[in-house]
Amino acid sequence: MKLSSFLVNFQEQGKLGHCFLLPIPKALIRPNITTQLDISPKIDNPTAYFQVTNPIKLPKTKSCSYLILKHDFAYTYGKTPILTNYTPPSNCPSKKFSKIILEWKAMSKGRQFDRIFGIWLSGGVIWTVKKDITRYSSLLLTNQTLAVYIGNIVNSKYTGVYHVEIFVHFYPTEKVRNPFKGFDSVADLIAPVSRNLPLNDVEIYVSFHENDEFWYGNLPNEYITANNRREMVAFREVIVSVDDGVVASVWPFTVIYTGGINPLLWRPISGIDSFDLPSYDIEITPLLKKILDGSFHNISFSVTNALNVWYVDANLHLWLDKKSVKTEGKLLEYSSLPLSFSLASNFTGLDGSFVTNARRSISMTGWVKSSYGTVTTTSSQSLSYSNYMVMGNDAKTRSFSVQVLESFKKFQLHLYSDGVEIGDKSYASISNVTLIFHEKRLKYGSSASSVHNLQNAQGCMLVKDQSIDSGVGSTQQIYKYNDDKGCYFRNISSSNYTVLYDKVIHSCSKLLINTVSY
Repeated sequence: MKLSSFLVNFQEQGKLGHCFLLPIPKALIRPNITTQLDISPKIDNPTAYFQVTNPIKLPKTKSCSYLILKHDFAYTYGKTPILTNYTPPSNCPSKKFSKIILEWKAMSKGRQFDRIFGIWLSGGVIWTVKKDITRYSSLLLTNQTLAVYIGNIVNSKYTGVYHVEIFVHFYPTEKVRNPFKGFDSVADLIAPVSRNLPLNDVEIYVSFHENDEFWYGNLPNEYITANNRREMVAFREVIVSVDDGVVASVWPFTVIYTGGINPLLWRPISGIDSFDLPSYDIEITPLLKKILDGSFHNISFSVTNALNVWYVDANLHLWLDKKSVKTEGKLLEYSSLPLSFSLASNFTGLDGSFVTNARRSISMTGWVKSSYGTVTTTSSQSLSYSNYMVMGNDAKTRSFSVQVLESFKKFQLHLYSDGVEIGDKSYASISNVTLIFHEKRLKYGSSASSVHNLQNAQGCMLVKDQSIDSGVGSTQQIYKYNDDKGCYFRNISSSNYTVLYDKVIHSCSKLLINTVSY
């Protein structure tokens, strides 16, 4: 069925057809809407939302689990985080742990936006998130202050209160041979920075919200000026600098939150990485000589072209060499080329096409001498970004493709949105989304892991007075993870709150690989 004939039928009948269409201006893909459908499940039989990912591999030992926070988050927007004292577990038979899991459980009944929550250590709908936090062992084994925040609003319109429980599960080390892990072990807790460091890196968390939640769909400045709109060009990067010298760049994955584009797309399967936002590891070991010279140094972060609001958090992971008092190092090579950026626009009035391209290369090599010997480390990034956007029908039709390439990463987003206003503060829309996340990680030595994650979603909705009156949403996802310990494969599909099929395989045969297309 052609779009034009569908629109005619829709306008003539004045009611919902098989599917309907409309891009949401400015919030492009996302208006200030909530969904009445949120309140349909009863609290004693809630809808469970989940993210498709590789299950955490747990040791055979029994965990020592305890509740570290139980709190109801009502009107907390703009207020300070909830603070509580954190103490390490006292009921565990062992003080050495091979795995530590953070578990977040939350339930809400009522109408709400998609909210973001954050947890900091030392410094009707139900969903559960489990995160491997073993790499923070040095913090978790000492007394700390725990801070938890959800920027939630509760009033006559937004009625959902988030009932939250947070657990930490400690799994003691198994009583088996404990092979030397070298730099693959967890970082040590060091304050201030010691001088016997053979390795360090920066872990960065990035999330984008409000005016920049859909930055990848923003229009170029010349279009904004000509059409009196307020956006910014569709490119963002997080710059990492040490003493004003650029050492790394993060080009973030296009995470779509559970209320993004069309909320009905993400029920009950959430968008890729929307429940557990990805972090980005930056290797800065080649800079150890500078970091350990006894002087003060600044590690700074900035977001190119950013609109309000971006949250950027960073953790500095440091490893101690317990067999040496001081390590030595030298930066051998350093190269940071300026960002290469191009933008081509071709538009008349509200309609047109836009092509954005960007490239960046950063590389540094240095050696570190410690009890492990003299180890030369190279950190390099070669990043490529492309964004192709088309607008038609007086900006009511909008489609774009985004691709980010790095040495071992590939992020893609394809979106089509179209629709029609039907009067009386109502409109109908249709949206098709494809999300792709590919990543390969190399550990020290020869081991490696890879993730191939593909998600397709289709939805349409009728919106009245900023609330979803009716609609449908469907999602299909194929997820594959493999490392030197095995493989995990999942093929799942849902429609209208219901899982249609869910196939899980814990081994990846050649037959399976050949029959699945990414």
